[in-house]
Amino acid sequence: MPAGSPGAAPAVPGITETFYDAVGGHETFAKLVHVFYQGIAEDEILRPMYPDEDLGPAERRMTMFLEQYWGGPRTYLEERGHPRLRMRHMPFAVTPAARDRWLLHMRAAVDAVELSPLHEATLWDYLERAAHSLVNSGD
Repeated sequence: MPAGSPGAAPAVPGITETFYDAVGGHETFAKLVHVFYQGIAEDEILRPMYPDEDLGPAERRMTMFLEQYWGGPRTYLEERGHPRLRMRHMPFAVTPAARDRWLLHMRAAVDAVELSPLHEATLWDYLERAAHSLVNSGD
């Protein structure tokens, strides 16, 4: 991960902890994504965007993506290549309503992992920006 990336280790000599490590590593991200997908499973707007009968594959992909983004294992890149978030979401009509529902479920997930205020704000800022960037349809 290039220096200056959100999950990259800080460029301060002697400090090597990443955001991923600071918030609890795999267990934190696995819980975050699991709680998120519990909401998705019951959502009438978002559930149809997940063609798999079982949400497990989507849950695994999102966990790998977030872990890599925040300085954890690079499994997502090794298995799936560059994330290309906008491209991967283009087959779906991501409307402002879908974005808002996504954020609703993600907010519950972020609250469930009980991060420090600084870490929570950092993560939420990224998630909000990502959600807004994926809107590709007005209705």
